[in-house]
Amino acid sequence: MSNNAVKVECEQLAWPHNTDMDAFKRVWMLEGEPLWERVFAVHHERMQIKNAKTALKNLQKIFTCTFRLANSQGFHSMSLRDLSRETEISMGGLYAYIGSKNDLASAIAAVVRQTIDDVLSDLTRHNLNPNERLKALIYADIYMNDILHQWYYFCFLEAKGLDKAQRDEAIQMEFRFDQRLQDIFSEGIKTGAFRYDGDLALLAASTTAMLQQWYLKRWKFQHLHTGIEQYAEFILTTLLNSLDCKR
Repeated sequence: MSNNAVKVECEQLAWPHNTDMDAFKRVWMLEGEPLWERVFAVHHERMQIKNAKTALKNLQKIFTCTFRLANSQGFHSMSLRDLSRETEISMGGLYAYIGSKNDLASAIAAVVRQTIDDVLSDLTRHNLNPNERLKALIYADIYMNDILHQWYYFCFLEAKGLDKAQRDEAIQMEFRFDQRLQDIFSEGIKTGAFRYDGDLALLAASTTAMLQQWYLKRWKFQHLHTGIEQYAEFILTTLLNSLDCKR
């Protein structure tokens, strides 16, 4: 086998040409220590602690306990003193990592926003046609919102209780995702891969809503015995049918 053939075969086995969840996880490590390293990278400029090795363990405590308290009593009613007790980190120690509840909420949203931008922007490096790019985007978003379920859920559920600037950021994050979808639709229509006479903005918005159901209504998919790749494929097939695209 030639070197070029080996290279092509390796590419086909790797994300995003291979859209299996295992292939995604081999490229995008969003669990365990790599996740907390990502949190540190996004948030470290607002922290007094500048040494990543020192910070990672406490960042894990702070954010994990924040999600637990937000789920049990609501983020709005949670105080930093509650978080201090839950994490067993003193108030002084806590302030070395976060200055306020708004700072904490902003950090959660920033991690989600940066992760989405990193993963989806990376797709442009690959030689994907509109059909392949659409598939990779759908699967990537489903995988991210499954792995980072608590982060996504917090951003959606608690957005109404955040300050105006943070609410605007959450809205803009969703609009940017819709625009990525519209760009793929438009590219596919331009190349003849897709055909659609309707409202592309509405098609993108309804697709985003379907994707959000995976982390908002987990219980429903568990009841239906629907797997993650099965649901991603359902969304993709629904979209391609709307776009009159033969696979």
